[in-house]
Amino acid sequence: MNKPQHPPSAQESDARVARFGLRIAAGLSEQAETLPLDIQERLRFAREQALAKAQAARAAQPAQPAQDTIVLESGTLALKGGPSDNRSPRWLKLAALLPLLLLLAGLLLIQHSQWYEQIRAAAELDTGLLSKPLPPAAYNDPGFREYLNEDPNQEEDKQ
Repeated sequence: MNKPQHPPSAQESDARVARFGLRIAAGLSEQAETLPLDIQERLRFAREQALAKAQAARAAQPAQPAQDTIVLESGTLALKGGPSDNRSPRWLKLAALLPLLLLLAGLLLIQHSQWYEQIRAAAELDTGLLSKPLPPAAYNDPGFREYLNEDPNQEEDKQ
């Protein structure tokens, strides 16, 4: 049976990252021994410069917690703004509602256009009924729609 897996703690994930880094460093060290001496010397010099810059940057920064941190809580990625940010800004909440409002507006527009088409079709039918001289027997005729669609100029040509 599968055991339920819990998200790794911060210490476990740090340990995994450290082990991965050590494996990468060991692999690179093995491959560095096969390089020519001039390339090895340039890499050593670049490594020393990078370490010096990193140490200087760490010494220049005060030990403060990060203002913007990304937190992984129960499988959900969240962006936290800092210790004083206990709620999100109002414009972010409104921006989250924007897609819902656009969807609602689109649905209302589609409903209105369907409603308008039904009214227009009924108006055309009523106009056709009221504009032609229609005998009462035509209402019971199965060819009623063909009679409505008939051009009155054609009847004059036949006579």
